[in-house]
Amino acid sequence: MKTMKPRTSVSKNQSLTASELIDELRRDANFALQSQRGSEHREMLRAEAERAAVPVLTDLRQSGFAVESVADLYVEKLDYKEAVPVLLHWLPRISNSDVKQSIVRALSVRWAKPTAAAPLIKEFRAASDPRGNGIKWAIANTLSVVADDGVVESIVSLVRDKQHGKSREMLALALANMRCETVLPVLVELLEDKQVAGHAVIALGKLKAKGVRPLIEPFLQHKEAWVRREAKKALAKIDKESEQIAILKAPGTH
Repeated sequence: MKTMKPRTSVSKNQSLTASELIDELRRDANFALQSQRGSEHREMLRAEAERAAVPVLTDLRQSGFAVESVADLYVEKLDYKEAVPVLLHWLPRISNSDVKQSIVRALSVRWAKPTAAAPLIKEFRAASDPRGNGIKWAIANTLSVVADDGVVESIVSLVRDKQHGKSREMLALALANMRCETVLPVLVELLEDKQVAGHAVIALGKLKAKGVRPLIEPFLQHKEAWVRREAKKALAKIDKESEQIAILKAPGTH
């Protein structure tokens, strides 16, 4: 039979532990309350986005696209060429940021090129996104797909403007779509811009630009591993292009 130990008064240390436990419980209760409020806020935002998307979805369905959300167009990998005019119609008319970003992403397809470029640039300029890592980045990313020489002056102006922040990375990539003579010197200029230099390297590699190899080589020693990798890829593309040109120019080749 076990002998029961007599109860003793709570020590100072035990009292402190109990106090700390109460504080922890209070913190947990506060965390639970904040989590609940956060969940309610997210639900409110979701409901707002659903309401804002209604007219867009109505027009899409009338055009033959019975989707539950704008994102379904690209998530389900549909062939939605005929939906592009609807998306462009609603792009400037939708103020809800979630729905607008879904429209922007849905325009990031080859069949929206080049029609979507000018409206997207207008949206980019109007967007309030100082750091350039939200809606502006999404728009710039889509421009890297749909922009062409028809908007080269606008892209050059925007990519040089540092107030657009991180989104300029994707604008630099947009320049790789173009064949205008002004593009190459702009990309060379951007190699000196720390914020977008890595993406300028990528763009120069895509263009297989002649004569820029010595300018890209220093990036093989860049502190960022991804920049080193992209520099290596860019140089490989440039070298391959040079080899092919040399073969074509060799005597006896046609």
